[in-house]
Amino acid sequence: MKQQICILGSTGSIGTQALDVISQHPDLYEAYALTANHRWKELAEQARRFHPAAVVIADEAYYEALTHELSDMPDVKVYSGSKALEEIVESESIDMVLTAMVGYSGLAPTIHAIKARKKICLANKETLVVAGELILQLAQQYHTPILPVDSEHSAIFQSLVGEEENEIEKILLTCSGGPFRNFTDEQLKSVTAADALKHPTWDMGAKITIDSASLMNKGFEVIEAKWLFGVPAEKIQVLIHPQSIVHSAVQFCDGGIKAQLGVPDMRLPIQYAFSFPKRLHLNGSRLNLFDKPLEFFEPDVKKFKCLALAYEAINKGGNMPCIVNAANEIVNAGFRQGECSFLAMGDIIEETMNKVSYDKNPDYDVYVRTDAEARRVATEIMNTKF
Repeated sequence: MKQQICILGSTGSIGTQALDVISQHPDLYEAYALTANHRWKELAEQARRFHPAAVVIADEAYYEALTHELSDMPDVKVYSGSKALEEIVESESIDMVLTAMVGYSGLAPTIHAIKARKKICLANKETLVVAGELILQLAQQYHTPILPVDSEHSAIFQSLVGEEENEIEKILLTCSGGPFRNFTDEQLKSVTAADALKHPTWDMGAKITIDSASLMNKGFEVIEAKWLFGVPAEKIQVLIHPQSIVHSAVQFCDGGIKAQLGVPDMRLPIQYAFSFPKRLHLNGSRLNLFDKPLEFFEPDVKKFKCLALAYEAINKGGNMPCIVNAANEIVNAGFRQGECSFLAMGDIIEETMNKVSYDKNPDYDVYVRTDAEARRVATEIMNTKF
């Protein structure tokens, strides 16, 4: 029996690479449902190639165009809106859901997928950043497995296989450092979004590439690792590793370190999440350890303020990571649109953290209200001060 996969965010970087994995193993996997936010043309092209049972366009403004485009494919059901995203993941035929949506929007459909007891292949780190405690509670309640797809968390997961009873002393979370790793404070004042989008090793979507440049992405990954692996933030060390070869590592109580290495290719962690515990053949280049030296450096948290703010958020807990995530989504978009500078992003996030209502024990409704309030506050700060 082929495993039926729902890809939330199939037109993005992770989604398209997941479809490549499916195409390499047509005897094992099948795309049951594909979704996109507004890229209806790309979604229609994917529907023609992979013949899913259903497609969902989140932005309802594109429903008519998508329906017309696929009118000659009556076997492909077309839906639209956020409610349809939440309902499609509950389809009885689906075996696993790849959550590759960007940002906070991935939270609600992931919760619905967990409650429907679908295997979760988690590429949407914001789900755990915003509501990690709630997600873990639901996963335990509904006996739903969550497998990481982020390259770093997949590397940690792979390093822990067979080590279930052994104490973790430290998680070593690697980071390329982004395009501005060696920039001075003065140089950072004038960098543009176009500069930030030139990631040195990975080909990713615009939002996550900007987050990588500010190191907020790595801060989010610290929070994600805390929830996935049950390790406190103080035992998660970020290492700048420009070559992006060691994807992360685990240090155990005896001092031994296990790491996962490979070329920068997101298809490997995607496929590993699909096939775990088996490893399948994957077409692509192989790592040549003679090619380049491996270097590691400490991050500069004064220059890259966002990483420090993420640690502060997870240490405070409650809805503070939700506040940081919402503010970051506002400033990330603002920076890309020329509404604030690169360095201002961290300042706006910090001020938002100080102004939005703090709740030590949030539930889902609190997360929803917090997200809305933090977005409003961050937007006001950005528009009035920067």
